[in-house]
Amino acid sequence: MTVSNYIDAIESKRKEEFLSLRSAIVDNLPKGFEECISYGMIGYVVPHSIYPKGYHCKPALPLPFICLAIKKDIITLYHMGIYSDPDLMNWFVSEYAKQCPSKLDMGKSCIRMKKINEIPYALIGELLTKMSVQDWITRYEKQFRKN
Repeated sequence: MTVSNYIDAIESKRKEEFLSLRSAIVDNLPKGFEECISYGMIGYVVPHSIYPKGYHCKPALPLPFICLAIKKDIITLYHMGIYSDPDLMNWFVSEYAKQCPSKLDMGKSCIRMKKINEIPYALIGELLTKMSVQDWITRYEKQFRKN
């Protein structure tokens, strides 16, 4: 499957908002991350050319950073940087409360967006600028990589 195949298969009434969110990500994604299909979703990863070790769970896969998925009634953004960086998490939660009228629906790394008219595109774009490829590799190696 390719990113184009994934997008073409979207039949949801949320497709336009999904594509707008994808644009906010792509437009603000730091240099070095690559877009691909990762775990059946659109992923933004550190390619093996930059981080040859790959993902510790499956080294044949590139190091995941962000995934974007859509289901019938929800758009979900998975951001591993938020999961691994308490300061980034606190910043995001605080900014979300200032910018969005609805309560944040979030897990450890997933941000669930059911109300398509309240997707914080600018905030997501800003979130993307807060962690470079090298920042992510350093944090990942410190917290997740088993030696």
